[in-house]
Amino acid sequence: MSAPPRSHGTEALSVWVGGERGKRGGWPRRVRRDSTHDVASASGIVYASFDRFPAPKGAAVHIRAFVEALGAAFGGVDLLALRDGPTASAEPRPLVEGVTYHPLEARGRDLVAQALSFRTHLAAWWRNRPRARVVHVRSIFEGYPVATRKAALTDALVFEVNGLPSIELKYHHPDVADDAELMLKLVAQEDACIASADLLVTPSEVTAEYLVKRGAQASKVRVIPNGVELEVFRHAPPRIRAPGQPVRLLYSGTMTSWQGVHHAIEALRLLREQMPAVLTLVGPLRKHQRKVMLDRCGDLLLEGAVELREPLPQAELAALHHACDAVLVPLPVNDRNCVQGCCPLKLLEAMASGTPVIASNLPVVRTLAGPDEVLLVRPGSPKAIMEAVKDLCANAELGPSLSHRARARVERDFSWERAREALVSAYETELGMTRRDTGVIPREERRA
Repeated sequence: MSAPPRSHGTEALSVWVGGERGKRGGWPRRVRRDSTHDVASASGIVYASFDRFPAPKGAAVHIRAFVEALGAAFGGVDLLALRDGPTASAEPRPLVEGVTYHPLEARGRDLVAQALSFRTHLAAWWRNRPRARVVHVRSIFEGYPVATRKAALTDALVFEVNGLPSIELKYHHPDVADDAELMLKLVAQEDACIASADLLVTPSEVTAEYLVKRGAQASKVRVIPNGVELEVFRHAPPRIRAPGQPVRLLYSGTMTSWQGVHHAIEALRLLREQMPAVLTLVGPLRKHQRKVMLDRCGDLLLEGAVELREPLPQAELAALHHACDAVLVPLPVNDRNCVQGCCPLKLLEAMASGTPVIASNLPVVRTLAGPDEVLLVRPGSPKAIMEAVKDLCANAELGPSLSHRARARVERDFSWERAREALVSAYETELGMTRRDTGVIPREERRA
């Protein structure tokens, strides 16, 4: 997201979240339905997300896994998400069997304009369509209009909580942290979505606890961790580094302080005082972010010790894992990681690949990996990261042991197959949905 100027950015956002200036924003007052108002009169599943799709990001990977599962199990899924760039096709098209993808627009130079644009296009798509059996949303940006019109639009609302703007927005737009009125309005929209949801899905135990503290009924919350495509992130034992070769470190994902990328860079500085080392940073960088990153890396770039790369397709990212000696997941202590919670996909993908992982010792990490599967280090400490890298280099048995155990943990608990089945099961038990005869078959039945 590009940070809007203070003169109109947070002020416009405050007006927007206050109720869209009292207007209905083009949303239908009622939708077309059959003569009887019951479950049978509703049609299909609408999965809406204010995220770009397809894209080489964790959100897009997550969306594809979930809509494919719902399409296979129930059919009739309409996926509405941002098209990936202005040159991408805007025409509806089949994604997989049972799923139709409808790329939508979100034009504007800042978050406010983009969110309003997306809501307008979403409302236009909805007009003259039958009532949905289920609407599945991933944020308040598409979820709040649905929550406030739930009776007209759908029989059931699923709110998938990966992150909440009342916590995360200030990391992208620092000015909003001082806008108490705006924060209250963001929380109010989040609370409306939480209260209206018939099912709340989250990938993190920490997030589930936070949602209950925010008023969610615990019985409505399902924790479904992120998964890994095991055939893409194939396992390989840690590479054997030749004498004199630099240690190769990898950080992938969002390049912001709330993800700890600055700790990875500082750890590299410390490590290079004792041995040759190179850090590859893979992730999206907007123009102003790139400048900040270049300034932070400084002399490391001139020395060839840091490599900046754009987001990669999953197969290329998996290959890059195997070319590195360790993957860094240096999450710091902040409200995003410790209060709201998260389920870092980069951690699971690194564990699946077999490359040893060095990660912050936080609850969101410990729910996914134990100390015999990844090296847990003190959060916020570049020195602790450096010492962990040195331990890997000094102990020839440590890396292979971590690699084997981490892969086994992912295979057991964190495949996308398992996540898909958990989602379909939640739709069945909580929403009364029935699988098609050709739908998803539980793994137990496949193995019987």
